[in-house]
Amino acid sequence: MGYRVAVVGATGNVGREMLNILEEVKFPVEKIHAIASRKSIGLEVSFGDQILKCEDVEQFDFSKVDVVLMSVSGSFSKEWSPKIGAAGPIVIDNSSAWRMDPDVPLIVPEVNPDDVLWANRKNIIANPNCSTIQLVVALKPLHDAARIKRVVVATYQSVSGAGKEGMDELFDQTKNVFVLGATPPKKFPKQIAFNVIPFIGSFLEDGYTDEEAKMWNETHKMIDPAIKLTVTCVRVPVMVGHSEAVNVEFHDPLDEDDAREILRDAPGVIVIDKREPTGYMTAKEAQGEFSVFVSRIRKDPTVEHGLSMWVVADNLRKGAALNAVQIAELLHERGLIRQAALA
Repeated sequence: MGYRVAVVGATGNVGREMLNILEEVKFPVEKIHAIASRKSIGLEVSFGDQILKCEDVEQFDFSKVDVVLMSVSGSFSKEWSPKIGAAGPIVIDNSSAWRMDPDVPLIVPEVNPDDVLWANRKNIIANPNCSTIQLVVALKPLHDAARIKRVVVATYQSVSGAGKEGMDELFDQTKNVFVLGATPPKKFPKQIAFNVIPFIGSFLEDGYTDEEAKMWNETHKMIDPAIKLTVTCVRVPVMVGHSEAVNVEFHDPLDEDDAREILRDAPGVIVIDKREPTGYMTAKEAQGEFSVFVSRIRKDPTVEHGLSMWVVADNLRKGAALNAVQIAELLHERGLIRQAALA
């Protein structure tokens, strides 16, 4: 049984990765459509051996597809996702537009798969923020074991999280810094080449940013609203791959060796944790991989029940496109994709 699938925003980094992963995991696709804005009509993208020409979102008949993967801005999704969902297909949206809507499930399949059961309220499922996804994949099995009380997170987020413009800016500045001097920042507020920027998103009244608030709000929705989180999000000069230094305080005792074994058995997690100079995972090594990698698991002696760890994932894959495709796979496994009538 194959599905008719549309990818909206197919020309962007995440949209292209969605097409790659749909083919890579052999999702049952009968017909695939690449959808984009009017300015991108006719642009070509690849799906396996096929070359797809982008179709106009405003002219496309969404009643003729079963699943729509959205990789667009929040404002675009706010306008289009309800229209598309009302036409029949299930919408899996990668923007921030629907994540905190009480009638829209926010899903990481390894964490809260049963929430797909109420996706029919609006026919929309939200994909969490990239930095949240890898965090909750690591936290959920530990929370089940010892109940998390508090989490302190510092992220090290790659420029691909800001799209192609962010990647281009890092590349251009790095090339030029020793020749003509780094090109002035456009996408980022300060020079990103050979630098780190402790600011992502927009400032809120309390001094945190909306990127930081996403991490605790989304974790609360998916795992437990009682978990206390404080976050600092940092942009780093890495092309692909987000890293996180995570400190966790538990209600109940949890030995570091037990935590290591729990994570080794957890879905979507690979533990790389040897106490030697190369015995951990880096963002570069995670690039192109599906899993969330956890390293440097160790006891925090400053609290009664505490652990620290290092969490790394490919933000374009598990942090975005892969998670969206895994949601589609979950819907398929549970028989929740309503197929449109054949034209």
